[in-house]
Amino acid sequence: MSKKHPRSLDGGDDGQGGTPMERLLRDALEARAGQISAHDLRPAAPPSRRVRRLRPVYVAAVPLFGLAAALAFSVLGFRGDNAAQRHDAPPAATVSGSPAPTVSEGPGPSPSPSASATTASPLTPPDGPASSTSTTPGSGAAVPYNFRGVKFKVPAGWTVPTQSGNRLCVLSPGAPADATADSCEPYGVSLTVYNTAEEIERAIWPSMADLDSDSGWGTQPYCPVWGNPHDIGSGDTLKTVGKVVRTRDIVASKTISKTQWQVSCNSKENFTAQLWGLADDQVYIAAIGLKPEYQADLVSILDTLDLSSRPAPAAKAHQNDVAVTVEGLNPGQSVPNDGTMLQVSVTYRNTSQTNYPAVHPLLFAEWYAGSPGEMVSITAGSLERLDGTAWKPLGLGVGGGMDYATQGKDAAFPLAPGQSRTVKYRMKLTREDGAGVLPVTAQAVLPYDGSGDLTLLGHKSTPVRVVVK
Repeated sequence: MSKKHPRSLDGGDDGQGGTPMERLLRDALEARAGQISAHDLRPAAPPSRRVRRLRPVYVAAVPLFGLAAALAFSVLGFRGDNAAQRHDAPPAATVSGSPAPTVSEGPGPSPSPSASATTASPLTPPDGPASSTSTTPGSGAAVPYNFRGVKFKVPAGWTVPTQSGNRLCVLSPGAPADATADSCEPYGVSLTVYNTAEEIERAIWPSMADLDSDSGWGTQPYCPVWGNPHDIGSGDTLKTVGKVVRTRDIVASKTISKTQWQVSCNSKENFTAQLWGLADDQVYIAAIGLKPEYQADLVSILDTLDLSSRPAPAAKAHQNDVAVTVEGLNPGQSVPNDGTMLQVSVTYRNTSQTNYPAVHPLLFAEWYAGSPGEMVSITAGSLERLDGTAWKPLGLGVGGGMDYATQGKDAAFPLAPGQSRTVKYRMKLTREDGAGVLPVTAQAVLPYDGSGDLTLLGHKSTPVRVVVK
């Protein structure tokens, strides 16, 4: 019985008007209204599954109060989420990194993929040429994709048009409806994967050399401005403006290099070009003219790169004859610049059928953003190699050129097929070494006399993060 509208004892009108049945319905509606909170007033999410149809119920005869109770129950029990269950929207993919430039020397994307994981999808094509397919716009989940052994996740709403060859285009949701793989500049992100020595040698763009060029963002006189990509016309002058930014970071447990350019087509049109390269794997990612609003999706593609199942690209003869493994350094490991000594072991194993009378082991630091001197002093740290029971001083970062390859040749050892040899080192960095991603590379080479080309038998590069203490 409602406290607001008590029924009269004689069953007549209670001043509210209506029959006893109407009063019962009004009481039920008021009781339901009292249960509604601010939470219930928010808009419901779109239906996430097929609405279940309810069969009609036919009642022949029901006593008065039984019918009233049934009606009251239907009023109290029928909720919008019976027709379309309310679900909170799925969380968006976790994206690491910062606004452009996104891949930097400081804190940046985690070495491991950070985008939300999804299960296998029909989008994933077999190895080989990709087929035409797309993600589901607004699904909130990235979709796995495999291109020439390079795995990554296509952001929700992005599409992969039909294409062939060693370059894949992933088009953003803002691309025109008639966009194709040829529209990747400026409407998408391109992934280039070279698998053979011939592909690497014949490559016009991109390459690691393009990352070092002040105009390496492209090869054609073309202005890829969002909404108006066009050939260079009268009054247009393609030129790089401002400083070219080069950085390194860690992706898929590997060192990735990035170059970013600001390019002007004319006084009114300009664009940003970004190019990443994984030198050891000959994998390149480019975004030329992409809108800044898609930068987070671009970073998520980088964060989810997985090269673990991809065979190494074909190299020159004997370059992979010796397998190199490193212990004591892990990709992404934090290395302080406070003089802390790190113990490192490098194992060289001859996986070929060639007998090598002398293999020269090398361990050295490559140039990075925190280097004390531009290509002169790569690091101010030190490196020592264990010879018997004594530690022999070596140079950790020995300047530019091939200087590193001429040190410590007395450590050369024979390596027959199937044999292995482990060399122990210890290294440290000093306060002069700045923060950044430092590639520490171990190589097996033939003894080098300082002239001609270095004969590489095997190598392993481990990117670490130098932390300023």
